[in-house]
Amino acid sequence: MSEQRVYVRFPEEADAAALAAMYARNRAFFEQFSPANPDTYYTAEHQREIIVQRGSDREADRRYAFVVCLAENGDVIGSVDLSFITRGALQSGMIGYSLDQLHNGKGYMTEAVEQVVRYAFEELKLHRITGEVSPRNPGSIRVLEKAGFHKEGISRSNVKINGVWEDHQVLAIINPDPDI
Repeated sequence: MSEQRVYVRFPEEADAAALAAMYARNRAFFEQFSPANPDTYYTAEHQREIIVQRGSDREADRRYAFVVCLAENGDVIGSVDLSFITRGALQSGMIGYSLDQLHNGKGYMTEAVEQVVRYAFEELKLHRITGEVSPRNPGSIRVLEKAGFHKEGISRSNVKINGVWEDHQVLAIINPDPDI
């Protein structure tokens, strides 16, 4: 197996400035495929607030946020979220992610998604994880497919992006452990 080029970890308040800068640098790119955020989202203070909230969400088993870091220097280059955690009969969650455009096409996000999926299955004991991706973003669909997700269908008129209700490709991965 090849050496790990990125790693994921829970965000810390010290990551706020790096996250704000990464989101601001990629704002136009991200907003092609995701709902727009208010200007305050791109500030270190707002990112710090989000990091604190995500810590509370993790403690309450609602949502798990991760930052994606380059193994060579620890620089934050992206984020991955496991949200909509549902326990009981479903044992499921939804994955979403963002990667600095400078690092697209290198397989980094696939590695990060694989790490988060492993955490979700082994530590959180989730049974199923879904991802929803704009069909206009084939690179993101490839990330999930390379990480083991399979296409399930289209959620029609699912997310409003730039004033237009858009369809999203639904992909999912199932925990191979039958005892979950």
